[in-house]
Amino acid sequence: MNIAVILEMAASVDNRPAVTEGGRTLPAAELQRLACHAADRFRGRSAVVYLGPNHIAYPVALFGAALAGIPFVPVNYRLGEQQLSTLLDRHPGAEVLRPAELDALLTAAGEPTWRAAPQDPDAVAVVLYTSGTTAAPKAALLRHRHLLAYVFNTQDFGSAGPDEASLVALPPYHVAGLMNLLTNLYAGRRVVYQSAFSPADWLATVRREGVTHAMVVPTMLARLTAELADAEADVPTLRNLAYGGARCPLPVVERALRQFPGTGFVNAYGLTETASSICVLGPEDHRSAAASTDSRIRARLGSVGRPLPGIEVEIRAEDGTVLGAARTGLVFVRGAQISGEYEGVAGSGADGWFATRDRGRLDEEGYLFLEGRADDTIIRGGENIAPAEIEDVLLRYPGVREAAVLGLPDPEWGQRLVAVVVGAGDPEEIRAFAKRHLRSAKTPDTVVFRPDLPRTPTGKLLRRTLVAELAAHPEENTADV
Repeated sequence: MNIAVILEMAASVDNRPAVTEGGRTLPAAELQRLACHAADRFRGRSAVVYLGPNHIAYPVALFGAALAGIPFVPVNYRLGEQQLSTLLDRHPGAEVLRPAELDALLTAAGEPTWRAAPQDPDAVAVVLYTSGTTAAPKAALLRHRHLLAYVFNTQDFGSAGPDEASLVALPPYHVAGLMNLLTNLYAGRRVVYQSAFSPADWLATVRREGVTHAMVVPTMLARLTAELADAEADVPTLRNLAYGGARCPLPVVERALRQFPGTGFVNAYGLTETASSICVLGPEDHRSAAASTDSRIRARLGSVGRPLPGIEVEIRAEDGTVLGAARTGLVFVRGAQISGEYEGVAGSGADGWFATRDRGRLDEEGYLFLEGRADDTIIRGGENIAPAEIEDVLLRYPGVREAAVLGLPDPEWGQRLVAVVVGAGDPEEIRAFAKRHLRSAKTPDTVVFRPDLPRTPTGKLLRRTLVAELAAHPEENTADV
């Protein structure tokens, strides 16, 4: 099968609105007609490289590529010229769609000649470049069968009510932005695109468009909670708000639950290589954990939930041994939606298991708790330390808005703990605050202030960039406070 079947099914049902952006709306049948015209245009190309923001032409280009039987490659259009040129060189013969060319995809008149999509489920549907937080970005290959497995496993066709609308403010080159389009179109839910995120505009769009569902990355959620301050969000139509794409600090989640009391929250954990979510902490999990006085249940608010149906999760030691409940190790996953494949590199192992390179543990009920990327682990005096635990404590200190904990070389301990914070406060008081909530071995040796932290466009912390900056100025991080 081909992902174009989703559009075909949506167009066959009724003429309800499918996508909205910038005051324009396309019903599914018109979206299909334009996508077929786009397929005519893409005939003979090697791929379609999409270099624009969220735009109503995005689904036209995606399905046009699928109908033409060539990969769709959404790329960060804000890349520098050298980076962009290098990337485009990897796709010779591709149709390159820049922002100025997107409206042309919406003006095709008459009936197209291209109709039938190639039906090879193993063909590459989408090429997504990973965020490159710990290494250079890689081209992840998602085949039609991976994308359809996720859609069919998580959605019922036509199940959405006629009033339902999903707000997509995530970048078009993010796997969640892609899968939000496919799942919502399949469910019959209108997709509302926001071309650029700002908290005030996001809230206004939810009210204006009657948005019922939305997804944000943690930095977006943090900015929304800051925008609201002590007020509750006036968004009566918003039933479901998902967050994911990076680790979300627990204090941000707790604030959001207070500010959006009528909204069900979903923490979705997935990777580019897994074609979106593989674990979910649902609304009832959020409510029960937030209301519980049982520390074991309340702790689940810091988890990413349990695996979706059809997904297996194992925690393994470095030597490959499968670990039992409550033991921390490397997270491995398996399922029909999981690719684990990169350009020029084979996919998941012969047994289908994919190494996520995340560290985590499963509790007795199967809830997955992540402790960060394996490459982020700090080894201090022979002890493995997860930065996330320390960062959550620092974020509870009044005045600290963001925090990143790094390990830098130390002749005595192997690595020393350096906390880089955004906000205000006294370094000695911040260290004392951390020490009251953590063991001495996990107390930062040094606190460094920065006006901001380096992040990807989707909000993931660029730790290697921060480590390089501190290494270039050792005088800032070597003296104990």
